[in-house]
Amino acid sequence: MRILGIDPGFGRIGWGIIEFKKGEWIHIAHGCVETYSKDSFARRLIHIEQSISELIKMYQPTVAGVEELFFYKNVTTAVHVGHARGVILLTLSHHNVPIHEYTPLQVKSAITGYGRADKKQMQVMIQMQLGLRKKIHSDDAADALAVALTCGVIDGKSASKKVRPENK
Repeated sequence: MRILGIDPGFGRIGWGIIEFKKGEWIHIAHGCVETYSKDSFARRLIHIEQSISELIKMYQPTVAGVEELFFYKNVTTAVHVGHARGVILLTLSHHNVPIHEYTPLQVKSAITGYGRADKKQMQVMIQMQLGLRKKIHSDDAADALAVALTCGVIDGKSASKKVRPENK
């Protein structure tokens, strides 16, 4: 089972790929898709679609986990992120990648056992559970890996429900 986790955004979309091998979740890759603020709104959405399509073609995930939106104080930001999230879901659907969606509370609970965990707690647990030696520098990519792990733990029918680290 290979999972693509996505932390939706408009200016920056976090992504992470994990795979279940030999009874453990292992890290494959992670990063961010960044859109250019000087591009038009439509051009930025096209860039998101093209980038997610490239990730799907390159890593061939069997399933995707996408974080649901939480309330934003800035309505414009929420609308832009909502549009971007729609493009992400549509792109995954066009590539026949099954989608599972999770709230931030579900992700934090699955990774740390505590729904109000902070960024630092999340980083430490992701690092431990994937056996990574170095801290993930992008919060967006770390969040995407957390979404991928959540997908594996909650919806990974063919995988172990226990997340175990692999030494790297």
